[in-house]
Amino acid sequence: MLRLYDTRTRQVEEIRTGRLVRMYTCGPTVYRYAHVGNLRSYLLSDLIRRILERQGARLLVCQNITDVGHLVDDAEIGDDKIVMQARAEGRTTLDVARFYEEAFRRDTTALNLRPPEHTPRATETIDLMIELIAKLIEKGHAYVVPDGSVFFAAETFPTYGEISGNRLEDLKPGHRVEGVDPRKRFHADWALWKHADRELVWDTPWGGTGFPGWHIECSAMSLSLLGDRIDLHTGGIDLRFPHHEDERAQSDTAAGTEVVRHWVHGEHLLFDGRKMAKSTGNVVLLSDVAEAGLDPLAVRLAFMEHRYRQQLNLTWDTLRAADRTLSRWRARVAEWAESPSAPLATDLVRQAETAFADDLDTPAALRVLREIERSPDLAPGSKFETFLHLDYVLGLELSSRIGKAPVLPPGASELLEQRERAREAHDWHSSDRLRDELAALGVKVADTPTGQVWSA
Repeated sequence: MLRLYDTRTRQVEEIRTGRLVRMYTCGPTVYRYAHVGNLRSYLLSDLIRRILERQGARLLVCQNITDVGHLVDDAEIGDDKIVMQARAEGRTTLDVARFYEEAFRRDTTALNLRPPEHTPRATETIDLMIELIAKLIEKGHAYVVPDGSVFFAAETFPTYGEISGNRLEDLKPGHRVEGVDPRKRFHADWALWKHADRELVWDTPWGGTGFPGWHIECSAMSLSLLGDRIDLHTGGIDLRFPHHEDERAQSDTAAGTEVVRHWVHGEHLLFDGRKMAKSTGNVVLLSDVAEAGLDPLAVRLAFMEHRYRQQLNLTWDTLRAADRTLSRWRARVAEWAESPSAPLATDLVRQAETAFADDLDTPAALRVLREIERSPDLAPGSKFETFLHLDYVLGLELSSRIGKAPVLPPGASELLEQRERAREAHDWHSSDRLRDELAALGVKVADTPTGQVWSA
């Protein structure tokens, strides 16, 4: 049974589901390239999916595309992020949104993330949002102001704050901006619909033109495509407040029930000890990793070396180490594939699968793989079968070198040439040192009467 930390209940809980598991994952706001910190939270939902599928469940996953309505400040001030980016690039908002949406899909494919069943765009589901807002108005949970904007009445949802701990009575008015929007009845109310006269607006039944608030988008899409019983809702830890608090209030008041059974959040990623941000100049894209000669799946492996709800400090050294491990494991799997088949190492498989199910303890599962690799007692065929069995969850494509000629990692060719010259000069100290450097790259070197031979 899979156990996960539920952010709302603040404890690890068993995820009891039927054969069909409904999961909603907050998708990207498509106004820029996703950096590796953004991508970490999508690995969370992918691992959950793979583990539950291995346990026999069928997943129905919805991951939205926010292409309108996400303002530059969660306090609902400033402009729409995509509109601002479109102005900066001299393109239409939809051109910008589609460009970065496609870039996001390329990144998730490179990370071997399973595609969700539903990927609704906000701009294509406006009718659902208007319908949901109208329902909230009718039920007394929302109100229209003279300019046509609509606000959710926060005080009508007594359990607000259960996810983040930010209770309404403790929230300070105007804590991020000067003063409080005078149109609000209560300072913690938030916009479901904002009046505007600009590009990308829609007519509404309550008058004027405008666009949806960011929070209502996820409520409308999740309720429509997954229904009012959602088993799991995932996202980054930064979405707890206000996004997920507001989403929960909207969905629960509309449905009349607790819609999401379990809220699961992934922690922040740092790079070289700092939060990844454009202002600090340490934003790393997946394309940067590939340009550095590293496999994008080295990022996936580096992420799994830490628990999803631990803050992770990623570095280039960490990524290079993960790339070497990935290369070595693929070479080993290709080597073991040449041996006679043998049964799974069932006890070790059970250890790894127990770790997966224990709140996604991927570091413990990876330690099992290292134990399998080193074990002198396991037949190569058993190592092969066990590695590929566990790779169903790990998603590292460990079988990708089977039947292919080995390829040297970057820099290995030069080291081999240096070692050959050292041997010819009888410089055995340098020869041994270079052998160790090659081993660190995942390249094994053996000396024969006809010269050195290598495998990777």
